[in-house]
Amino acid sequence: MQRALNVTREHFADWYQAVVRDADMAETSPVRGAMVIKPWGYGVWELLQQDLDRRIKATGHENCYFPLFIPLSFIAKEAEHVEGFAKEMAIVTHHRLKNIDGKLVPDPAAKLEEPLVVRPTSETIIGDAFARWVKSHRDLPLLINQWANVVRWEMRPRLFLRTTEFLWQEGHTAHATEAEAIEETRKMLEVYRDFAEHVLAMPVIAGEKPENERFPGAVNTYSIEAMMQDGKALQAGTSHFLGTHFAEAQNIRFQNDAGGMEFCNTTSWGVSTRLIGGVIMTHGDDDGLRLPPAIAPRQIVVVPMLRDKPEDEEVLAYCKSLVEALSSLSAFGYPVRALLDTKKIKSAEKRWNWVRRGAPIIIEIGPRDAAGGNITYMRRDDLRDGDKVKSVAISRREFIEEKALQMLNEIQHGLYAEAKARLDDSIKRDVTDWAGVESYFAGSDDEFKGWLRVSWGKPSGAALDAVETKLKALKLTIRNAPLDQPAEFAACIFSGAPGVEEILIGRSY
Repeated sequence: MQRALNVTREHFADWYQAVVRDADMAETSPVRGAMVIKPWGYGVWELLQQDLDRRIKATGHENCYFPLFIPLSFIAKEAEHVEGFAKEMAIVTHHRLKNIDGKLVPDPAAKLEEPLVVRPTSETIIGDAFARWVKSHRDLPLLINQWANVVRWEMRPRLFLRTTEFLWQEGHTAHATEAEAIEETRKMLEVYRDFAEHVLAMPVIAGEKPENERFPGAVNTYSIEAMMQDGKALQAGTSHFLGTHFAEAQNIRFQNDAGGMEFCNTTSWGVSTRLIGGVIMTHGDDDGLRLPPAIAPRQIVVVPMLRDKPEDEEVLAYCKSLVEALSSLSAFGYPVRALLDTKKIKSAEKRWNWVRRGAPIIIEIGPRDAAGGNITYMRRDDLRDGDKVKSVAISRREFIEEKALQMLNEIQHGLYAEAKARLDDSIKRDVTDWAGVESYFAGSDDEFKGWLRVSWGKPSGAALDAVETKLKALKLTIRNAPLDQPAEFAACIFSGAPGVEEILIGRSY
């Protein structure tokens, strides 16, 4: 059987790399751990960014931009923060190079008085600005967002999932009260959940991270967790309630309506290009990528079947009019993104290229189609009937007037339904003790294992350290405590003491 890829999901890590490569999403760069995002991959990011940016602005936030370089002293003001990121920070120490003995080296005379950290996240430098901008309770809430690149030195890179430099969105807000800041934290978590499920067609579970998994310096960290097809978890987005920790370090204070001075409560939240890796591993199949139409750079691709014959001109004219008609339609709030592929390569090769890239609908037009006013299409979400590629012939009129938009919506919702069923079926709820955890996760790391939803006593301090040690031995982490909690709890699987909440346990990226 002909496949668009030369590796299947049975070898998941190799399959993922093949999809990123053969779907023309990204490639490694000369800088270890950094990636080149190619046009198809960046097109996905642009659409993702466009939709999420609209949602962020609808909640009252404004976009701005802060420097890439952060004075080391800014980061050092918040002890937990610097400790959490110390091993990942890239540092600029000189501002000039010099040719010494035929080699370019940092000029010893150009050493900076204070080293600069290449932005790993922006809480500290934005906090410095907030301290200038906030004077009175009338200045609050302060709601900003920036789209930027960040650098966190990565020792084990994987394209989109873990790279030294990546693209993201980071929101930062300041509030007069703790209650308002917590409400903001939870509101943005819900924005992420809704976005992941309705735009990326990627089901997630929203919940609170345990103490040992919090963002450095946060009071509470919340996440959305997605399940990949190999059963591993992907943290797809986070939202942090920072309390007054950063405000105290950066002196972000306001005069309340009684004339007294108070520290602001702040939040931060973000998602990154890691979402693209999540889309690949949630929806891809053994033929490559399957893109939800909402983020497909090309939703419908028309491939003319040309044969270097006189009728080719008629076929091309027919295809152009088809693309024009499709582009006049609207799907997911925007004009349909239709493309006529006129590259000078074989038609069959074009088809497989678009299959690998995950274009939702691929149309092939030959001389008979053009003469008869028909089209022949393939749906990327339902490509095969056994070993055979499925193609459907239909009249051009019916496709444009009835089927095109209907199918795009069916593909969007169908991909979500498929992933949601897999998520629900892969969360095991009947494990009640640690022996059951060990038994479930025994065997190879490559063997499919879903998640466990279990009760625990929410330990802290040394008791939590002991739990973390047990989990690490099995390469497990607590993903989050889902927001939807039951009224009663079983005994803690770690200690046997009464449980106080349910958590998700699994292996992760």
